[in-house]
Amino acid sequence: MFSKPDTAPAAPQPARAPNPNAGKSVLASDLRITGEITSTGSVEVFGDIEGNLTARSLMIGGEGAVKGTVSSETVEVKGKLDGRVSTQSFTLRATAQVEADVTYTSLVIESGAQIEGRFNRPKG
Repeated sequence: MFSKPDTAPAAPQPARAPNPNAGKSVLASDLRITGEITSTGSVEVFGDIEGNLTARSLMIGGEGAVKGTVSSETVEVKGKLDGRVSTQSFTLRATAQVEADVTYTSLVIESGAQIEGRFNRPKG
């Protein structure tokens, strides 16, 4: 009728693998976020973000702005980016305005993009 509760510690949860079916998050132009954003999918920024942003892919729209640290497999910038970036593929469109220290594997810069900072491609 009565039983002693199990006092064994809970097994640690396995790390979550990235979800290949994760959706797209769109941060609208009237949105301003200060803090940390994390997604296993893609993020499109049309508003103002200040803080850390981690996602599988990131696109900063023409009216979008990100200030902070970005970590993403692919980054495409049409708007403003200020901070640090770690990515595999970094694409700056003609309307991009970037002040950042960037670590990348692949880099595309369209004519007209404004850039200032350090670009580092790891050897390997």
